[in-house]
Amino acid sequence: MSEIIILFIGAIAAGLMGSLTGLGGGVIIIPLLTLGFGVPMHYAIGASLVSVIGTSSGAAVAFVKEGFTNMRIGMFLEIATTMGAVVGALVSGFLNPNTIGIIFASILILTVLLNLRGKPDHQEELIKGSLEHKLKLYGTFPDKDGIKSYAARNSIGGFCMMVFAGAMSGLLGIGSGALKVLAMDNMMKLPFKVSTTTSNFMIGVTAVAGALIYFQRGQIIPVIAAPVLIGVVVGSFIGSKTLMVSKTKKLKTFFAIVITLLSIYMMYNGVAKNFQ
Repeated sequence: MSEIIILFIGAIAAGLMGSLTGLGGGVIIIPLLTLGFGVPMHYAIGASLVSVIGTSSGAAVAFVKEGFTNMRIGMFLEIATTMGAVVGALVSGFLNPNTIGIIFASILILTVLLNLRGKPDHQEELIKGSLEHKLKLYGTFPDKDGIKSYAARNSIGGFCMMVFAGAMSGLLGIGSGALKVLAMDNMMKLPFKVSTTTSNFMIGVTAVAGALIYFQRGQIIPVIAAPVLIGVVVGSFIGSKTLMVSKTKKLKTFFAIVITLLSIYMMYNGVAKNFQ
């Protein structure tokens, strides 16, 4: 019972840090479970995917109501991320836990770098006759200056990048939000608010695809997944409120340093073959 309480508190901290950095709770949950509680890697990934589903769902509803999320673009790209997630989850069953730990650390460092980079804000016009025009990959979103319109670019490149993002989600048990935003923001030239909110909408669906594979293999244990899910949701809620009254730039820099050190520690344990 005491271990469940400690795990719950740790999950709250993971949700809080994930919310404040924008990286999601999965980046903390995996090291917490594997290195802190000695949970086998694949069971930790299964629990993390369940928490990703929970945290994504609540925020996604709010963003859809506010008119930022482009559901058509999200559903189009979700085809890619779902395929990737299933492949990633299947591949994880054949990989050594230490190999997964090394990949996790590498992706975590990449994610931190992507999160700290400058955020360009695109607003492209629709090109008649283009693939984006035929697939209706355009829309509007509310802004302080009124309703603004936009259209996607390079949808094929973005689709391919989403396959990779989905694979990393299924393989590592993370939301891969930074990789999704990279595809929509830098490659598809979508406005930043649209890409981040649409990414949040997609994360939960991607996680479900991966979680089903882990569930089928018996690698989602309720006694681990339940406190993790509740804790991360509570932590994410606290983090969202904290963001409103805190200096986010300093917080993100501080937590980026913490997560970078954590990824180095994960890399060391992977190389030293300390994961189960």
